Amino acid sequence: MRDQMSNGSSITEFLLLAFADTRELQLLHFWLFLGIYLAALLGNGLIITTIACDHHLHTPMYFFLLNLSLLDLGCISTTLPKSMANSLWDTRAISYGGCAAQLFIFFFLMSAEYFLLTVMAYDRYVAICKPLHYGTLLGSRACVHMAAAAWGSGFLNALLHTANTFSLPLCQGNALDQFFCEVPQILRFSCSDTYLREVWLIVVSAFLFLGCFVFIVLSYVQIFRAVLRIPSEQGRYKAFFTCLPHLVVVFLFLSTAMVAYLKPPSISSPLLSLVVSFLYSVVPPALNPLIYSMRNQELKDALSKLVTGRLSAAIGCPPSSAADSQSMMS
Repeated sequence: MRDQMSNGSSITEFLLLAFADTRELQLLHFWLFLGIYLAALLGNGLIITTIACDHHLHTPMYFFLLNLSLLDLGCISTTLPKSMANSLWDTRAISYGGCAAQLFIFFFLMSAEYFLLTVMAYDRYVAICKPLHYGTLLGSRACVHMAAAAWGSGFLNALLHTANTFSLPLCQGNALDQFFCEVPQILRFSCSDTYLREVWLIVVSAFLFLGCFVFIVLSYVQIFRAVLRIPSEQGRYKAFFTCLPHLVVVFLFLSTAMVAYLKPPSISSPLLSLVVSFLYSVVPPALNPLIYSMRNQELKDALSKLVTGRLSAAIGCPPSSAADSQSMMS
């Protein structure tokens, strides 16, 4: 094991936290993570393909949902494959460069996802509170600009944190209490006093993320006020359930991330860190497709039409015949 370079001041590799010590449990971890990963790939891939192929879904809401699925695919692909490979090959090592790349990509995608969820809150606000101006405020160019701003802000935020973290001299060990590389774990190995850097990072992050959180809250305050003024009960029900998937995703994202990064050090332990990191890095990307598809009849209909069309092409049956057969069966 090469923990440090010959001058004793720099780490050349890190050791990720293992989920299990015995070979049987390592293989169980591999198959469990493989199942979750394949489910996330399938769910997000179906949403991306359906939205891209069905022109009826080429609207701002589904455009942002497509971007969300792309970010979810990237997030889960950044952490799980390396963890699965380590369990399969019975190793814990990740190179210094690999750790820096993993931290940057993961932080980039997670930050971009949070900014995108803020944009999606604005989309719901305009759709419900200003429906007559929806086409003007959320035209195709405006949607592209807002999505690009979310991706770009995430990139700059990740670049700032990664450069700040890995510019520190690291020499106090190399064993991470985590199954992937993240900022708080790396800062523990710094040879210098990191207090001022940590405070500066917290202030910058708090300013960005608190601003987005306040915007989301204010948007939904206005949305609920508008929904309560709808005279029809069916109209209120429809408007509320249009926003419900986004609310659930925001709550799932924020609750797990806040527990991961804001929990007191006094209650920190390797097992707790492992559970919390799993909740905020693996669970949201895997569940988001299910959350968005459960109450979205338009998306389910488009997905059914896409699958029916593909099956018809595979067996050489005309799409109209397959659709007729499906309607007769229903």
